[in-house]
Amino acid sequence: MGGVPHLCAVDIGRMRIGIVTPAPPDSRYGNRITALRWAKILSRLGNRVTISQTYDGKPYDLLIALHARRSHQSIMDFRRQNPEDPIIVTLTGTDLYRDIRTNHPAQKSMEIATKIVVLQPKAIEELQPSLRGKTCVIYQSVEARQVRTDTSDRAARRKASNSKASERFNGSFDVCVIGHLRAVKDPFRTALAARLLPDSSRIRVLQVGGEMTDTMAASARKEMRLNQRYLWLGEQPRWRVGRILAKSSLCVLSSRMEGGANVLSEAIVGSVPILASRIDGNVGILGADYPGYFEVGNTKQLARLLTRVETSPEYLAELRERIKNLASLFSPEREQKAWSDLVGELYD
Repeated sequence: MGGVPHLCAVDIGRMRIGIVTPAPPDSRYGNRITALRWAKILSRLGNRVTISQTYDGKPYDLLIALHARRSHQSIMDFRRQNPEDPIIVTLTGTDLYRDIRTNHPAQKSMEIATKIVVLQPKAIEELQPSLRGKTCVIYQSVEARQVRTDTSDRAARRKASNSKASERFNGSFDVCVIGHLRAVKDPFRTALAARLLPDSSRIRVLQVGGEMTDTMAASARKEMRLNQRYLWLGEQPRWRVGRILAKSSLCVLSSRMEGGANVLSEAIVGSVPILASRIDGNVGILGADYPGYFEVGNTKQLARLLTRVETSPEYLAELRERIKNLASLFSPEREQKAWSDLVGELYD
């Protein structure tokens, strides 16, 4: 099974589209955020869009599945019930850099897919040559946020100001780490690097993201007790995450595996300089010669880069200039056109 099914005539601007993502409703997981943004784009193009965790059995004109492995059963169910209708499979970081190499359901999902979507161009290198022709890159767009202050934001800032970290680092050089506390994100790498900084450093690490396990939460609380430079803010509303990012002097992405992180796009559009682990998911967006990489898990190397960022205005300006040149990749207009073009190709 595979290839492109025969497609009946459909009014592309009036399609019934189902989006399947394993991320639960009301969660702030990256796949859910992506699904919500795509639903908005496709609805803006005139289509009726439904998001669900698994295929709900409805006769959609198009199914978009995020995650080749975890959405495999939904892909199979849709194909059995709708043998002539197209399926777009979006590959996540764990798909690309782990599952598609050995996991048969993930491989089968790609074979069945009419089209495959990846979030950065280097991802295509991970695919078998037979799959590359039906694969396209769609960068994750970021809409400009309006700065917002309300009572809940002020309360959060008062709470943070009462911490020992804030007392010591009044006027601090804030470094944000944004993402759920998952092993694949290597979430405490920046905190560990901050422990190695000299006493004169004003760096404070602000970690934003909910715990995935009780063990992760315990680790974050322990790190706050041991590390005066570290503050875990937990899960936050998206608008507040945007505020924290915008007010930070630097964003660190320390992941071991990424397909194309939302926070990377957001930092680029917000002109917040970035230090990132040298993995394909980051290199595919920032470029091979980006000057802000550290090797995965290398705490000492990250600490040296943090010191350089804090003490060298020239280096910080270089990082900011490099990401400034990438910002146009993540415009909402570009992403909407990419989806319009892709859906149109299904019916050429």
